[in-house]
Amino acid sequence: MKMARAGLFILFIGIGTVAFARPSTQSMSCHEAQALLASKGAVVMTTGPHTYERFLADDNYCMIAEYADAASAPTKDVRSCPLGFTCKTGSPIGPN
Repeated sequence: MKMARAGLFILFIGIGTVAFARPSTQSMSCHEAQALLASKGAVVMTTGPHTYERFLADDNYCMIAEYADAASAPTKDVRSCPLGFTCKTGSPIGPN
């Protein structure tokens, strides 16, 4: 019985690790990252050692109080690859 529990515990740890894995922009070419975003519509991608961002194909993925702002991230071949949008809160127009 203890062996079965240990096996289930290891299985759940393995599943949890896979669930938290996210694609890294730095391990893809710019074209690959753009194609992934186009195929999924919205993707959370790792952008650096301790950073990640949710990239969107268009503003339909933002909530009512948010606006879509142009986004880019480093990829293995481009320092600043254009990757659709990210959602921001507040007004897209700065103070006058």
